[in-house]
Amino acid sequence: MEHLTAALERPTAAEIELMAFTPEQAAGYLGKTPNWVTEAIQDGRIPHTYVGKSPRMTADHIRWVLANGERKPNKYRRR
Repeated sequence: MEHLTAALERPTAAEIELMAFTPEQAAGYLGKTPNWVTEAIQDGRIPHTYVGKSPRMTADHIRWVLANGERKPNKYRRR
């Protein structure tokens, strides 16, 4: 019964697209600390928006951070 209740409480994919995540919530998706997310927002290193005076990240912002943090190996690197 608990599994069913938990499943019904989870947001749908459409609802996630409309959410504005706090730095604490976004940190969980990014695998970073809330402090890192807050500092990156303050420094302007990652995309974000404001709801009133509170910084928030959308699902698009989180996807951007994940995509732009990727580093490809340099095949011409010296060994």
